[in-house]
Amino acid sequence: MRTRQLLRLTAVLAALTVAAGCAGNEEQDTVVDNLTEAYEAAKTAIERQNYRRGIQIFEAIQARYPFSELSRQVQLELMYAYYKSGQNEQAVEAADTFMRENPIHERVDYALYIKGLAYFEDEAGFLERRFKKDVTERPPNEVAQSYSALRRLVDRYPASQYAPDAEQRMVYLKNRLATYENHVADYYLRRGAYVAALNRAKSALEEYNGAPGNAESLRIMAAAYEELGMQDLAADARRVLELNFPGGG
Repeated sequence: MRTRQLLRLTAVLAALTVAAGCAGNEEQDTVVDNLTEAYEAAKTAIERQNYRRGIQIFEAIQARYPFSELSRQVQLELMYAYYKSGQNEQAVEAADTFMRENPIHERVDYALYIKGLAYFEDEAGFLERRFKKDVTERPPNEVAQSYSALRRLVDRYPASQYAPDAEQRMVYLKNRLATYENHVADYYLRRGAYVAALNRAKSALEEYNGAPGNAESLRIMAAAYEELGMQDLAADARRVLELNFPGGG
């Protein structure tokens, strides 16, 4: 009895293995033998938010047909799918690869946009919200990368369809970066490192001109100048503050 059961189980497992192999072959055949159908299948998967499946097919197409007419479009589709599925590092890598291989392609603006979005942070993380931690005190590494990509997009492709959204995001990013610089400058100020505080505040003011955080930069500059005994410069900083931010900002 035991022998018959083992034989029967073995037969079932063998059948399942063969079936799985056939399914895998059919899937591979779709990618290898019919590029158009595979591309459409991947597009459909992405539209249905089945990003894992879409990425799987696009990656297979890219590996099998690296020099096809669709290769550049597949790169663009992949960077989008990576971004939408939360694979931000892969999205950035795909965008960088596309720009490196196609520096004058008409869709470089899109690659910059996706790179900017992949780095973009629009809210504090879960733990920061849970414990009410100020996100602006966190080193803005990704924020700086996002700002850089979006700024390149706006500067190089001002007529791009992605430029308006990029500009709106840059308003947030610019103030986020300026605010962090002010945190650092204030840290120096409170510890008596007045020259360091002054330099950091001035850098924030120059680099992120137009951000609401400029008011705080000017306040720190005025305080630092005063502590250094430079009363005329302190007065100048306060005058600029009042002129640009009536009432103190």
